[in-house]
Amino acid sequence: MKAPPTEGRGPTGEKKCGSPKIRKIMTTKSPGTSPQRCLATNNAKRVPLTQKKATVPSCPVPSKVPTKRLTSLLPRSARHAASARPAGCTQNHIEHLPPEILMKILWNLDASSLYCIGYVNKLLYKLAKNNAMWRKIYSAKYGESKKLKAKHMDEVVEKLSVMKVHERPGGYWRRLYFRTIAGYNHTKWLKELRTINPFTGLPSHTERVLREQRVAWEITVRDRSVCEGTFEQSHTYYSDSSVTLCWTNGSWPAFHQLSTIQLHGVKRVPLKCPSAIKPGWRSLMAQLDIDTISKSSQVIGGDRLVKLVLLSPGIVIGIWRGQSSIAFVMATFHYHRLLERSLLGSSVCPYNIPENRPLFDDVDPNYGLHGYTLHITLHNTVTEIMSGHFPQLFCRKGQINEGFIQLNAIIRSNQSQQTPLSARVSLPWRSDALEGTVKNCCMMSLTLLDESQIPFWCVSTPVSMVLANEEPFSYDYQGQHFLIKYKDAEGKFPVCIKNGLQPKGHPANLT
Repeated sequence: MKAPPTEGRGPTGEKKCGSPKIRKIMTTKSPGTSPQRCLATNNAKRVPLTQKKATVPSCPVPSKVPTKRLTSLLPRSARHAASARPAGCTQNHIEHLPPEILMKILWNLDASSLYCIGYVNKLLYKLAKNNAMWRKIYSAKYGESKKLKAKHMDEVVEKLSVMKVHERPGGYWRRLYFRTIAGYNHTKWLKELRTINPFTGLPSHTERVLREQRVAWEITVRDRSVCEGTFEQSHTYYSDSSVTLCWTNGSWPAFHQLSTIQLHGVKRVPLKCPSAIKPGWRSLMAQLDIDTISKSSQVIGGDRLVKLVLLSPGIVIGIWRGQSSIAFVMATFHYHRLLERSLLGSSVCPYNIPENRPLFDDVDPNYGLHGYTLHITLHNTVTEIMSGHFPQLFCRKGQINEGFIQLNAIIRSNQSQQTPLSARVSLPWRSDALEGTVKNCCMMSLTLLDESQIPFWCVSTPVSMVLANEEPFSYDYQGQHFLIKYKDAEGKFPVCIKNGLQPKGHPANLT
């Protein structure tokens, strides 16, 4: 005899656990009323959800194990992966491969792929720095012995002494490969800098070597909320004794929010990699913290759009008037040891310039020091304003005080020593949208050579020209007198500019 059909029960008549039968959410509309959502099943009539809550049968959960603690029974790694992995993300099976298999895969990659795969995760970054793999790549490309370029390169590398590979620190052959492929051979370009320009006393081929080495300069700014941005120079201008850099593009923080400014020389490696992770190295050239920015900053000029704020010798920031946002950043570097400062330092420590000690001269103690040479250039980002060369400078014994010497380059009464200006003193600027010119401001590059014609004091910095309080009387000039003053811990340099009518028709003269 057939048992009567049971609803929701098993063959024994017990209640069966499981999901209910097909459920549907339907919308009904009665005349004159708004639509109502109803729950319907195969064995129940339609009931509006607003009138009665549908009960869904489920399996009973043992009281000894609360429902909210079920996830705690899973392994910790599984719980972390389940919570951290976004929806639709598949599991990374590469991390579960044995290291031997991963090393076998990485062993067959070229230099570009091996470098890029190191950015995937920490595991691959550690494996991709293996000295044996990079020594194989380096030996295959730059090995002097033809045996290293045989077809069975893997066998040759395996026969190499394990001690020779592992005695080097981690990543040694990787760095050596990148330095070699980029032509990072400082002994080669140091030889090219041996030719000295007799007019400036500086290497003659500095600009050419900078271009050949593809040296770039980056500025890194950090605000007080520790947000950081790095920008590469937008424009570069070369003069006979310095290089001027301009940064015009970028999302700059507000000037009053600046915390740290760093300038680095950057050497990129010509490798087929995305520009964001292109290999290279950086050399710290200047660093300013919040105390230096707040204490040493001074306004040296401006126009109707921007004002120029000098932070330190060589760095000036353009700020929009009426607000504290940055329009552009300009920096100028002297050619003296510029290649070494741009390439031979580290990312956190600058290149240490060796101290130059002049030869001891006591032939005539009353005569003092002699044989010094001064070269000075006033320029901007467009043209050269003035260039002067003053040899055979000397000072008496009484002009030496507390380690400082007084050298007179130009004597006002000597008309032959005065140098005319070829252009107006001004400093053109540009941002990503606007441009302009600041009057009575320019760049000054100063090189003082000792009696051995070795650079003794080198300066390159933005300067401003101010009206002199006391104008000396002169029959040859009728006009205003201006002063350009510079002072740092190593010395000071005042310049007088006479602006007016002259016998030869020049617009201005420097004395």
